[in-house]
Amino acid sequence: MPKQKGGVASRAAAKWHSLLRWMYASGRPNRMARFLNRISAFQFSTGLLAPGNWVTLEVRGRRSGRPVTLPVVVTDHDGERYLVSMLGPNANWVRNVRAAGGQAVLRHRGRERVRLQVVPVAQRAPILRRYLHLAPGARPHISVEREAPLAEFERMAARFPVFRITPDPTGR
Repeated sequence: MPKQKGGVASRAAAKWHSLLRWMYASGRPNRMARFLNRISAFQFSTGLLAPGNWVTLEVRGRRSGRPVTLPVVVTDHDGERYLVSMLGPNANWVRNVRAAGGQAVLRHRGRERVRLQVVPVAQRAPILRRYLHLAPGARPHISVEREAPLAEFERMAARFPVFRITPDPTGR
C-alpha cells in the first residue's frame, strides 16, 4: 500500500501497528501473538513461503532447559548477520540467549548452530535502520521512521539489543 498522509493506506497501517503493539503490550507476546508465533516459527524453519532471512531461533530456556523457538528476522549489514530484539533487553529470548552463553540454533530448511555475540551500543544504529527495512512487524515497536537519519537511531540504540551471528566453533 502506498503511503498517503491521512489516506486509506495510512489509516490501515495505523490500525495494523496498533494491533501489533497490543499483541506485545506487556513487552511479552499475549496469547494471540504466541499462537501466531508458533505458526510463523514452523513456516520460517521449513522455508515455506518465507524469505531466506526469516528464520526460527532455537535457544535453551534458562529455567526449563528445554528448547524455546520463535520466529526472527536475520538482518544483514556490511557482510555480517545480526538478530535484533524489537522488544528490548527484557525479551525472553534475549535473556535465554545470555543465559546460554550465546549458543543457539537458526533453522530455515536446515539447522545452523551459531553463537550470538552482543554488539556494542555504538555500533548498533546502522544495523537497527537496516532491521526496520527488513522486519515490517518490528516497526510499531521501534519508534523511529526507517528513513530517519542515523543520529535518531543512535539516540535509541541502547534500548534494543543487537547480536552478531557467528558460526558456533564448538558445534554443541
